[in-house]
Amino acid sequence: MSDIDVRTAAQARRQRRALLAQFALLAVVLVVAPFLAYPVFVMKVICFAIFASSVSLLLGHGGLLSFGHAAYYGVAGYTTGYLAARLGFPTEVAFLGGVGASILLGAVFGAIAVQRLGLYFAMITLALAQVVYFLAVQNPSITGGENGLQPIPRGVIFGFIDLNGTISLYVFCSVVLMLILLFVYRVTTSPFGRVLRAIRDNEPRARTLGYSAQRYKLLAFVIASGIAGVAGSLKALVMQVVTLGDVHLSTSAEPILMMLVGGIGSLFGPVIGAAVVVSTQYFLAPFGAWVTVIQGLIFIACVMLFKQGVTGLMRKWFERAR
Repeated sequence: MSDIDVRTAAQARRQRRALLAQFALLAVVLVVAPFLAYPVFVMKVICFAIFASSVSLLLGHGGLLSFGHAAYYGVAGYTTGYLAARLGFPTEVAFLGGVGASILLGAVFGAIAVQRLGLYFAMITLALAQVVYFLAVQNPSITGGENGLQPIPRGVIFGFIDLNGTISLYVFCSVVLMLILLFVYRVTTSPFGRVLRAIRDNEPRARTLGYSAQRYKLLAFVIASGIAGVAGSLKALVMQVVTLGDVHLSTSAEPILMMLVGGIGSLFGPVIGAAVVVSTQYFLAPFGAWVTVIQGLIFIACVMLFKQGVTGLMRKWFERAR
């Protein structure tokens, strides 16, 4: 074995140990968090962390900026709520139905959006999301209109996990978050993820190598839509209500801000970004409209001071300390 192979193997082992340490740290934080903060607040952070992870996958590894990701988040929530509250389906069926609806919608909208690049792609996703918002407003018999779709029963999942209990619901949310992060890691480190990054960096060259750029981008879009659907369905069960705000433009902007704060393309950046943004919304709520101004200042600070987000800043500190 050459020296290069030895160094590569050693680097791979260090990366695996670092990843296991990060997952272990997140597990410890999830165990401690409900004792330090209101459990429903922590579960809201978990939902937005999953939501931001979908945007991070799409932009960080695919180079696709979506301004309409709230469509898949909201449609999943409405589908889960409608199946559980209006039709009386079991919780697991309603949850999977919401995720399936977001995947189907992502496949349809993605097939349209990936035909364009850059700003045109972003504007198409925004326009399609506004169509979803318009349909939600115009069909109050399904969505509940301004009052929202409520109350959404949590029920019993898998026949023995009662989600009506705060602890069992929190454990379920934590497990879903860990599984989603593992799934995102597997996708981004797979050959598919490497090809997707190659298309992001140099699409014409990837095409000359025989890769269908549109097919890879569409698949990434559908995967990201499904992850957003998991977040939307989970939020519907946690909050027991789905409102028009869940499909609004502002909801599409929040995961982008979370991703920028945490770090674009990083695995745990969306979790950190979600914790920061949701915390500012919660603790600064008495300031009313000034919360938006403060979030804007945070966004400017992230862009100007540390472009790689909190995770990039922490990585630099760790490397210097080592």
